[in-house]
Amino acid sequence: MCKEGIRGVFWLVEDELVIARYEEGIMEGLSKAGNNYNHEKLWESVKPKGCNKKYNYYPRGRVEVSNKGKPLVYMSPYIDYEQVQAVMQALGINAEPIIHIDGSKHYRCHFDEEKN
Repeated sequence: MCKEGIRGVFWLVEDELVIARYEEGIMEGLSKAGNNYNHEKLWESVKPKGCNKKYNYYPRGRVEVSNKGKPLVYMSPYIDYEQVQAVMQALGINAEPIIHIDGSKHYRCHFDEEKN
């Protein structure tokens, strides 16, 4: 089981994880649903110093919690299992997540553009 309410978003920036844990009451970067962050809205406040890339340049993902308390990870196919485990650890989640590899337009990044 996952601690109730542990959610967040993350990016893989030059082999380093940038993780934003959702904090109740922090309005900056909120998604429409209001219980997690929107990658695009949050990017300016979390991107690494000196980075001039847009939020969707890098592979990214999101951590949600199912109705049964299980951690759910939606992410780019360019993020591997070890990186997911590092995200879980950073968020304080010790349960095994259900992983959804999302190759949709929503999680596209520069690797997808290089294929075309």
